[in-house]
Amino acid sequence: MRSGEKNLTRSILALGLSAALVCASLTAQQEPDYTFKVSSELILVNVTVRDKSGNFVQGLKPENFAILEDNRPQKVVSFDLENVDAMVTQDVAQAKPLEGEAAKPANEAAKPATAATADQFKDRRLIVLFFDLSAMEPDEIDHAITAATNYVDKQMAPADMVSIVSLGSALLVNQDFTSDHDLLKKQIQAFGEGSGQGFEEGTTGTTEGTPDTGQPFTADDTEYNIFNTDRRLEAIRSVAEKLSHMQQKKSLIYFSSGMDRTGIENQSELRAATNAAVRANMAIYTMDLRGLQALVAGGEAQNASLRGTSAYSGQATINALNSNFTTQETLVTLASDTGGKAFLDSNDFSQVFKGVQQDTSSYYLLGYRSTNPARDGKYRRITVKLNVPGVKIEYRRGYYAPADYQHSTKEDKELQLQEELSSELPTTDLPLYLGLAYFRLEPNKFYIPISLVVPGSEIPFTRSSDRDKATLDVIGVVLDNEKHPVERIRDTVKLAVDTTSEVKKKNVQYNTGISLPPGKYHLKFVVRENQTGRMGSFETDLDVPDLKSQPLKMSSIVLASQLQPAKKGSTVSPLVRDGSEIIPNVTHVFSSGQHLRLYYEIYDPGKAAAAQTPDAGKSPSEKAGIHLLTNVAFFRGKAKVFESSMVELNELNARDRKAGVFQLDLPLSPLKPGFYTCQVNVIDDAAGQFLFPRLALLIRADNTTTASR
Repeated sequence: MRSGEKNLTRSILALGLSAALVCASLTAQQEPDYTFKVSSELILVNVTVRDKSGNFVQGLKPENFAILEDNRPQKVVSFDLENVDAMVTQDVAQAKPLEGEAAKPANEAAKPATAATADQFKDRRLIVLFFDLSAMEPDEIDHAITAATNYVDKQMAPADMVSIVSLGSALLVNQDFTSDHDLLKKQIQAFGEGSGQGFEEGTTGTTEGTPDTGQPFTADDTEYNIFNTDRRLEAIRSVAEKLSHMQQKKSLIYFSSGMDRTGIENQSELRAATNAAVRANMAIYTMDLRGLQALVAGGEAQNASLRGTSAYSGQATINALNSNFTTQETLVTLASDTGGKAFLDSNDFSQVFKGVQQDTSSYYLLGYRSTNPARDGKYRRITVKLNVPGVKIEYRRGYYAPADYQHSTKEDKELQLQEELSSELPTTDLPLYLGLAYFRLEPNKFYIPISLVVPGSEIPFTRSSDRDKATLDVIGVVLDNEKHPVERIRDTVKLAVDTTSEVKKKNVQYNTGISLPPGKYHLKFVVRENQTGRMGSFETDLDVPDLKSQPLKMSSIVLASQLQPAKKGSTVSPLVRDGSEIIPNVTHVFSSGQHLRLYYEIYDPGKAAAAQTPDAGKSPSEKAGIHLLTNVAFFRGKAKVFESSMVELNELNARDRKAGVFQLDLPLSPLKPGFYTCQVNVIDDAAGQFLFPRLALLIRADNTTTASR
């Protein structure tokens, strides 16, 4: 599955941080017959200057600095010194009682009104505490609570303004920016009241080197890992975008237990999150709340013994080290690419707060308007020079320019798609998610349904006649193991709806399909909306298995919530049955009022002995019966909360493909909203084989559906 809500619908949440954007308007005396309008964007760069001893250098002027963009000099049009140390001195002076006046409590001077204005952010240290509860274990939540509480009690300075954000089943602003210690501690302590929303992440693979728990299956968590990681990166991106109007430097402290990536699938959303943070002047400081870990050879005492020979060859220890590294690598990337720091493998969680306070105590805020008028969306490198010898300067190294699409020619637009398709760097301006599956058509031929999803809220519509219209360009390529193209897709999707208000609450889904033989492939797709020209790209690897060697031959499992009339010419797709087409739910997000439809196939099942009584008109193979059984179980964490009744199949219902087809329809109303692991139990009774694949899904209280094409 995709990077993305891939198993996720993007929820856009208003971040109620109470800061007003103050705009200065300049008016010039002009002749009455003429009106001049100038539009330009101010590029802000915060610069820290330290001497050889590491102390901040005070008293610098605008003329001491020189800014270059792509080696071209720029004029500094705004200059400010953000000095938190000065704020601390001022607060201490104000807190000192006059002669004959009673002294105030120590923390009373640090209690401003909860609603902050833009002026109150001046010379303030703005800190966002981001608690990622979606995958934390209870002891890790306790570590986060203890670290944050100690910061508020012992380390929080009078100039610190702190906001608290959490990600569980939704992204929430638990506390707006404030310096009130009591409000912050009250909210932090509330996280200890059963706030954990996630469940343990895992990896795919064989049973070799995994704990032998007595269960004859290995949970396939790839889709959940992509879903969960993209969802967390999307939340960080949302926070950055909502804080982008505040010019001051922001620091986001990310409390988590690591963030696993399955490879290039999450690269697009990772780049989008870091770009949003850079544009918002927000540095991300990541914390691994697992602390210093001891990876014991052979596994920890509370775990079952490992399967296979990995424990004796050392491979199990290598796998454990690699798994730990991958969960920390994304944290390091987020921190380094945004100007923050990663705090890993340490039980002293107070260090992150010291680092934030040191990095944001004093800095110069420089602004310039780029002399490059091109709106090409390219990366522009920033260089800051100082005419003061013997100092060290720190600043962000660049930004992505805005892009102008409407002035491009048709040829340029097509070339833009082709260039993006061949580019090694993904474009993330338009969120894009992808769903893949495979179904056997012939022994060496598989049908691959492809679903591309774009949030409806991201598509701008134009009014034409009595309908709202928009178009999406889709281009894609499938490469074989030797990087040779084997399939290409190019299409333009035309959308016309009576009102965009409903579409903006849904996803727009483009469905297509291709046929491939077994093998390893690489897919890349690019989607562009043709109003502003924003593009989104997605690429991933696809492994079409050769089922001949598998004892129980099973297709992918497609989760869906809706059917639609089949289009002409789409009968080759196994998802088309009885004149209806199953629409895959790429996001794996459902509402409690919907039905969950599961579609999967079993190929060449075992057959029982042929009946002794002659049956006219049937061959011996047809007399031999099959006996397939299946049902679905739902887990929250490790507890089973629901199991469907057993479904039996005693004959092939897709004889041309030698397949037994299962279509299950389950109402979701008995299940409470939240995250679930859906386990599909499949038993081939005649052959004595079984499989228990797992998928992650989210059930929401509200009703969200998908518009498909």
